[in-house]
Amino acid sequence: MTRTVRALPLLLLLPALLTACGTEKADAGDAPEPAPATARQPEQDDRLRASGIAPELVYVTEVPGFTLAQQSVGVSGDDGFSAAYWAKNGAILRLSAERGSAADCPEDHICRAPAKGHVVRISGEKVAPDVLRRAADAVHRPTPAELAALLPPAPTATAPVQRGDLPSYGDGAPDNSVGQAG
Repeated sequence: MTRTVRALPLLLLLPALLTACGTEKADAGDAPEPAPATARQPEQDDRLRASGIAPELVYVTEVPGFTLAQQSVGVSGDDGFSAAYWAKNGAILRLSAERGSAADCPEDHICRAPAKGHVVRISGEKVAPDVLRRAADAVHRPTPAELAALLPPAPTATAPVQRGDLPSYGDGAPDNSVGQAG
């Protein structure tokens, strides 16, 4: 009996030791893109997920003369990301990032595959082809500051609205009774 009790800890430790053995590294191509050195705040990722956007699919670009239209930021496809940039001359540059590959790029778009399984599409209205190429070449993951500028302000907690038509007794239904005139 004492021999069994002494051998039990070793038997329980054996699976852990065996799983730690190995000389091959995991295939990094299947892993999501690593976070930048200045990692985003978890609160920002939570706000993206609440909007239906997968945080790993958020990409931005920089093109001189174009400004992000903050109200255009939203979901593309199932859990992708989209945003539009505008210029004073009326030109509009659209960026969308989804899961997929650049192989199925529409003819009037420029597509990039910044990470395995991600495709970023750039298109525009009144935008010269060289400007589209510059925008596609400048596609990158947002820094925490860039991401903060993309996201709408975080919702703030507010006090409940006080309604004057709710009675303080009963089931709380509004008082819709009719007066004597009926």
